[in-house]
Amino acid sequence: MVTCTFFGHRNCTVSLSNEISNAIVRLITEHSVSNFLVGNNGNFDIIVADQLLKLKKEFPHIECAIVLAYMPGHDTNKKNHPLPTLYPENLETVPPRFAIIKRNEWMVRQSEYVVTYVRHSSGGASRFSELSKKLGKTVIEL
Repeated sequence: MVTCTFFGHRNCTVSLSNEISNAIVRLITEHSVSNFLVGNNGNFDIIVADQLLKLKKEFPHIECAIVLAYMPGHDTNKKNHPLPTLYPENLETVPPRFAIIKRNEWMVRQSEYVVTYVRHSSGGASRFSELSKKLGKTVIEL
């Protein structure tokens, strides 16, 4: 199963929806990606999750999951979303202030493809885009 994950700035706008959707369709149709992982810590993640949910109707074979950084029930940032959730093994031993970083590192390691939306060099989106490149992942920049 070929996997893709997503990293983008938490303050992006809904105007990015079509570009995200088009990238996902290309990954499915041109690269046989069938598994998608996304976080739940900002607007970018919400937009990606919404697009995945819509595209699952057109491509019912794809698997999608929101990857949690905190134990279910302890995540104050959790947005209710109909996609299933996933909690990486051993993350419960990580101090809360490092949980998002460790979750994102886990997501990169699981993926062959990484879709990024980076507009400035500070923050997690930039950090994990660079890590993805360093680890030899195929990075698609929006």
